[in-house]
Amino acid sequence: MPSREELKKRMDNIPDNIMKECPVCHATFFSMRAGKQRICPNCGFGFRITAKRRAKITFDAFDELDANLTVPKQYQDEKYLAKVAKGKKVTGIKESVLTGIGTLADMKVAAGIMDPFFIMGSLGSATGEKITRLFEKATSERLPVVMFTASGGARMQEGIHSLMQMAKVSQAVEAHSKAGLLYVVVLCDPTTGGVTASFAMQGDIILAESHALIGFAGRRVIEQTIMKKPPKNFQRAETVLEHGFVDAIVQRNDLKQVLTNLLSLHKKEDANG
Repeated sequence: MPSREELKKRMDNIPDNIMKECPVCHATFFSMRAGKQRICPNCGFGFRITAKRRAKITFDAFDELDANLTVPKQYQDEKYLAKVAKGKKVTGIKESVLTGIGTLADMKVAAGIMDPFFIMGSLGSATGEKITRLFEKATSERLPVVMFTASGGARMQEGIHSLMQMAKVSQAVEAHSKAGLLYVVVLCDPTTGGVTASFAMQGDIILAESHALIGFAGRRVIEQTIMKKPPKNFQRAETVLEHGFVDAIVQRNDLKQVLTNLLSLHKKEDANG
């Protein structure tokens, strides 16, 4: 029987995060089984990933835009700036969205990827500016847009300036739409709050990853408002699909091919039109 010291030594040598538990089906498995796509091998739930990782697994090539755009200097709250600094360190980007021009099968697409590890992918003034610039560039160069949403909603630390981004981005989306250009949204876990109430639901085609949390108000807020518990799968992608707010649920490892097919079909329609 090993001594307590020997057992402690063995435990100290076990690497961190060797095991994962799925928040949806609660299956426990070795982290390596999630693969580079970070998918639950039991139910297909896509774990949250950084924007840079998503760009790498989705596009053949990706050229970042507005890389240095970040929180305006007018915000001086120390706690807020500490969260911003942490977000930058964890994600490798300077705001909660990565924007750029991606390539899929030699087709160019303007892409926005929200990062849930940057202050929960919250919509700040610089986030809105980056997304608006992306749509303006796409409209100018007649490019389709693919937007991956993953956000807790408006960024409270920026008050009304954050809420204004909903209308600002929506206006840019509308201009892109009026130009007859394609906008595809992929709802990732989680897509909530002001992002859901604006550009996340403005796509011509709205896809969702398996079991992604999608909604406006939080579950607890709704429970306290209606004084009853919502169903178990309330606000999950599958329930949202049943109620007609999503066009299709796509497994993460199929997304690249599905997006390629959609862009190819749209390109053929443009050529024939």
